[in-house]
Amino acid sequence: MNLRGRSALVTGGSGGLGAATVERLAECGMHVVVLDRALGVDGAGGPGPEAASILVSGDVTEDDDVRRAIGRARSLGTLSVVANVAGGAGRGGRVVEGDGTPHDRASFVRTMAVNAFGTFNVVRLAAAAMGDNEADDHGQRGVVLNTASVAGMEGQSGQVAYGAAKAAILGMTLPLARDLAPLGIRVCAIAPGPMATPAMNQLMDRLDVDPSEGTVFPRRLGHPEEFALLVESIARNPYLNGENIRLDGALRLAYTAEAVPDGG
Repeated sequence: MNLRGRSALVTGGSGGLGAATVERLAECGMHVVVLDRALGVDGAGGPGPEAASILVSGDVTEDDDVRRAIGRARSLGTLSVVANVAGGAGRGGRVVEGDGTPHDRASFVRTMAVNAFGTFNVVRLAAAAMGDNEADDHGQRGVVLNTASVAGMEGQSGQVAYGAAKAAILGMTLPLARDLAPLGIRVCAIAPGPMATPAMNQLMDRLDVDPSEGTVFPRRLGHPEEFALLVESIARNPYLNGENIRLDGALRLAYTAEAVPDGG
């Protein structure tokens, strides 16, 4: 897909993987709208070359917020790329803690809501809008890129809520691709391993285990820019559809007694 002059919506785009994605898409010549509940106020001046993005404060689980962000994106150009990066691990915890306390119910529900439902909510509303686009030479009207995690495949102890939420995102990929094929909309998901986001960098000194341990090559954390590069690659390649793509340096998570946070 030719990205220049089109618009993109990036959820969770105020920091980490989302901010890198915003910057990359803006460098590709796209008009980028950021939807993030951490923003506080709407306005211009978000991540990207010369602070080119438009900021929309809101929650991916709230229809009015999502529709407002979609409307802003469509006002800037043809909404062609949706990158769902909003999410989070929440408090986490084992199903039953060492003292016999069961996992907090509300925490599990919140983690599922912001990751699984939030992703689906943005997809359903954005896809309905993109379905009105004029198709390009490949019959495409849009591309959706969702953010899962290696925890959705190889979740560690203490990650039951987060692992379930990210597994749900992985499980959506093929059904979404099949549902949206008649509209000419492709869908892929990225499953990152440990990434060197600001949040992860703050945790590094407090972790007992190097989160990059077990990475085959390169032996380090992933860079947010590498995540953003994959977003661009998927958006540009018209034959990538219905795929869950790992971004982890061939890392495979063995069982550990405590979970190591990741960047997805």
